[in-house]
Amino acid sequence: MEKEYPQYYNHLKTLMGKLGKEIPNPMSGFVQLHKYAVAEGALNTKIKELIALGIGIAVRCDGCIAYHIHDALRAGATRQEILETIGVAILMGGGPATIYGCQALEALEQFEVSGLKN
Repeated sequence: MEKEYPQYYNHLKTLMGKLGKEIPNPMSGFVQLHKYAVAEGALNTKIKELIALGIGIAVRCDGCIAYHIHDALRAGATRQEILETIGVAILMGGGPATIYGCQALEALEQFEVSGLKN
């Protein structure tokens, strides 16, 4: 069954907003962590988003794939950079990461069609 990743991304954003109202302290802490973890530094935001995507694939997280494909594209990642990230994730995660790598490819294609591409 095909997941609609752009819609899934928006759905997760809505749910995270609701969760932030229910547990504001942990969620605000997470938002701050995310902000500073992907901020420009010795590594730029695009590279950090690609790292997060690779980890998301290796640990088998659908939501992470949706978020980090979206955010990597927004940060300027190219299709080829995302594809190479998928390859490294498969190296590190083996067979299960191959399945999630396929899902990441599907997410990439959906975000490209929706107009979010570099």
